[in-house]
Amino acid sequence: MKEKILELLTECSDYVSGQDICNRLGVSRTAVWKNINILKEEGYQIDSVNNKGYKLLAEPDRIDAPRIQRYLHTRWLGNSICYEREMDSTNTQAKRLGENDAVNGTVVVTERQTAGRGRRGKTWVSPVGNCYISLLLRPEILINRASVITLVSAMALAKAIKQVTSLDTMIKWPNDVIANGKKLCGILTESSTDLEYINYVVVGIGINTNQTEFPEEIREMASSIRLETGAKTNRAELLGSFLNTFEQYYETFLKTEDLSELSEEYNRLLINRGKEVKIIEQEQERILRAVGIDQKGGLIVENERGVQETIISGEVSVRGLYGYV
Repeated sequence: MKEKILELLTECSDYVSGQDICNRLGVSRTAVWKNINILKEEGYQIDSVNNKGYKLLAEPDRIDAPRIQRYLHTRWLGNSICYEREMDSTNTQAKRLGENDAVNGTVVVTERQTAGRGRRGKTWVSPVGNCYISLLLRPEILINRASVITLVSAMALAKAIKQVTSLDTMIKWPNDVIANGKKLCGILTESSTDLEYINYVVVGIGINTNQTEFPEEIREMASSIRLETGAKTNRAELLGSFLNTFEQYYETFLKTEDLSELSEEYNRLLINRGKEVKIIEQEQERILRAVGIDQKGGLIVENERGVQETIISGEVSVRGLYGYV
């Protein structure tokens, strides 16, 4: 009842009479009044005027399932959305669901993480106002192909940000989405395997969306969509757009189990391409030129003599010569 009333108010830009709601839904005026009050308690701003009815003025800023689903046009991704206002980590929750036979394409999303995690065991600071989402996937692919999904995620996110906010972004190999030289998101891919079989893959993404301040130690390398555009982003629309785009890219990847049909687009977004980069491996550093990625997602680099080699994600760190990118 509450969701149906909300849908009517959302569809109409003017006032909707209480009687009209009663007639459409086949309920009493008292039932309408009670559900309008419930919506107000949940943070919806609804104006009530005698002889005119109800008008939705503003919605609470949340990224729960109903809001995301308004923008969702997927066939299977996000058919099941697990939302909690606060949880330890979307990846941790997605792995719990993966161990309990949750369906392929299950999405976990929250407003705030209390134990968010980044790569190499780092803590991912997770204030309210950003997007924290994990995808539970069950791909029938070889284990060594799973890491490519991380690059697919970065491509989908870069495209979604452009679609929703018009902000141009690039990718720092392998998966950092960058705007004006600063990092906007983190992507952490984890998997459960059994010999050569993948039980599931979890792709966790934290997007600095509406955050306006960062700790001093990361201020020079991190930013948010709001800081870069000067405007607040509709987070539900952003996540809906990301899921729509990811499903398309992911299905393209599954056809070949590599990036043969996506590498050209990825390389256009690669901020390191054609530039000298610092390759940091254990305690050694080398300066090489980034050429692009290969079909398996490795970074092709070459030395001053033009001799090429491929860098594998996870084995080394790639940095710009004079800063983060």
